[in-house]
Parts: sequence; structure tokens; C-alpha cells
Amino acid sequence: MDAVYVGQMVGSQAMTAVSVSYPFTLVNTGIATLIGVGSASVLSRAIGKKDQNTVDKIMGNLIALDLLFSIVIMIVGMVFTKQILRLSGAEGEILDIATRYLRIVFAGSIFVNFAQSANMIMRGEGVLKRAMLISGGAAILNIILDPLFITVLNANGKGEEGAAYATVVSQLVQAAVTLWYFLKKSQNVQIHGIRIEKGLLGEIFGIGFSAMLMQVMLLVQQTVLYYVAAQNGGDMWQTILGATLRLQSFAFIPLWGLSQGYQPAAGTNYGAKRYDRVKYITKIFSIVATLLAMIFYLPIMLAPRAMLSLFITEPEIVAQGTADVRLFFSSYIVLGFWVIILTLMQSLGRASKASVLVLLRQIVIYLPMAVFLPHIPKLGVHGLFCAPLITDMVVLFVVVWMMCSEFKKMDRLRAER
Repeated sequence: MDAVYVGQMVGSQAMTAVSVSYPFTLVNTGIATLIGVGSASVLSRAIGKKDQNTVDKIMGNLIALDLLFSIVIMIVGMVFTKQILRLSGAEGEILDIATRYLRIVFAGSIFVNFAQSANMIMRGEGVLKRAMLISGGAAILNIILDPLFITVLNANGKGEEGAAYATVVSQLVQAAVTLWYFLKKSQNVQIHGIRIEKGLLGEIFGIGFSAMLMQVMLLVQQTVLYYVAAQNGGDMWQTILGATLRLQSFAFIPLWGLSQGYQPAAGTNYGAKRYDRVKYITKIFSIVATLLAMIFYLPIMLAPRAMLSLFITEPEIVAQGTADVRLFFSSYIVLGFWVIILTLMQSLGRASKASVLVLLRQIVIYLPMAVFLPHIPKLGVHGLFCAPLITDMVVLFVVVWMMCSEFKKMDRLRAER
């Protein structure tokens, strides 16, 4: 939403600056996911096994890790903001705007990390509706504050900073409400001292690493994509790519949310040795995820011009990017299935398999294609937008193999009982 409001209220350069900044905000998202997904996986299986000793250690450990990592990110990020942004090929006015925006976001690291990771604990606890309301409330608050803060600061030529302040304030509110929940309302998960529990770190980091890897690899992936766009097409194609990636991020949110609802169900039932139920839940969620992907897939494929116009106000740039947006999203329909099986691997403690799925899609296949295809004479910068299709078709075969392999293991475990 920052990109939408900035694009409409400030201009395409500011929208591009916000978009170029976005990959680097994934450092926080990656840390929150490392801690949150790993802790939620341990929690849901502990609940299934009725292991209250482990349950009681989760929140204190999570807060300690959040504080440690957030302070490091905040200091490094705020000091080296401009140098970090140059990695994406940002220069001139875009670099200056992005620096001001990203520095504010880094300043709010602790609120972002705690709000996101603790929300994952709520989902791991099974309190899905409350987790959704708190997270959704913060998102709505961000949407309300964005135009207000942008309007106020736009008078001084710093409208993009208003979007950054809106993001930090909304995350601060979410963090405060979430902390209140665990202090006053949670029936199962309490804060029993803030300290790092060394006995939990191996499992939390092992499981959470694959989830964090997806965010960190997305950072690497998008940084390279912006650089390739700048080298092969210049600022205009960075703008088109920025809008396309923002559409992708928006469309992926429901799939990620659905997977977070799936995670505690799969983990708890696996911990309770209800293997048939794990298989049934996986099949149902895979179907629903595909249908959910279709809701976003069809509008983008049928009306790419309208979708791009949400971010870009110049008709000539929109017209230039319409065909490439459609090409970029042509394989999006299979991502629902991919994210459910990735979450299955995380839920069952299959850290290495989960990491393989992330690496294949984000880096190993995607980046070589994104770098190589633009050098084909008749493709040029358009080759950058072909990379997802080739990547997703290859990864789909690996996903199907991993799911079938795990289902066979569950059948053997059930037969041995």
C-alpha cells in the first residue's frame, strides 16, 4: 500500500524508490520469520504432545531473540542505508528518496520483528481469529495513516517519508496489542522471563531457517532483478518492474496467510500421530490455495493495464509494461500449491527439504534465467519477465515429488503403529 499511495500522491520516481527499498525491508521480515515460524512449529508440536515445559519457554525466548537481532539490524541499516540501496542499481533522485524512506523503516525494526514473530506464535497456539484481527487491524491502520502522513509531509517534498512513518506506527500498535495479549489474555502461552533458551535454538533455527531463507533469498532476488532492469532498460523498466513486484507481493499475501493457518493444523496433528488427517488437511489446503491464487491470477491476466495503473500514473509507461506483467504472472497459479508443500516441510521438521524448495525457486533457477535471458537479442529486458515461468514449471515437479515422498512415509508410520 505504501507503493500505491506514493505512486498516486507523490509520483513514479517516489514509487520506484519505495519499491527498490522493499527488498531490504525483508531483512526484518526474514528475522521475524526465522524466529516466528521456528518457534510456532516447536510450539504446535509441543501442544500436540502436551509438553507444557517447552510451551512455557517459547515467548521469553522469542522476545530475547527479537531484541538481539533488531538492535543489530537497526544500527547497521540506518548507518549504511545508501550503500545498501546502491546494490539494486538505484541512483540520483531515486536513491535519495529511497534512503530517506528505508532509514525510517529500519528505525522501527523492533516493532516490526516482534509484531510479526509473535503473531506467528498466536497462530501456532491455534488462536487464528485473534491473530488475524490483530494483524488485519494493523494493516487497516497503515492504509488509513498512509494518505494522512503523505499529505502532511508532501508539502515539504517528503511525502514518501509519510508512508514510512505510517508503516512504523502501525507496527508499533500491533506490537503493543500483541504484547498485551500474551501478558493478559493467552491461556496457553505465557511470558516466563525474557531469556534465550539454548535448548530450543537448534530446532527453532533449523525449522525457521527455511522460512527466513525465503525472505532473504527474495531480498537477493529482487535486488538482482532491479539491477538487471536498470542495466538493460533504465529507470522506466525499474518502475515497471517495481509495480510488477508490488503486485506479486500483494497477491502472495493471502497464500502466505493461508499457509500460516495450515501450519499449526499440520504440525499439531503430526505431533499427535494423526497422519491421515495431515494428508487430508494438506490436500484440502492445496486445493483452496490454488482457488485463492485464481482470484488474483485472473484480474492480472485479463486487465494488466488496470493493475499497473494502481502504481503508475503515466499512461505511456503503463502501456509499455502491460504485456510483460501478463508474462511475469503466467505461472502464478501454481504458487498456492508450492507454498502449502513448503509449509508442510516446515511443519514436519524437514528443514533441508524446505530450504531446497526456497533455494530452487528464489535463487538457483530463477536468478540465472533472469540474468541470462535479457542477453538474448530479441528478448532484451523482456527476458527478465520470462524467468518466473521457466522457474515455476521446473520447481512444480520437485514439489509433487516431495509431497508424495512424505505421504508414503506417513503411510509407513501409520502401519507401524
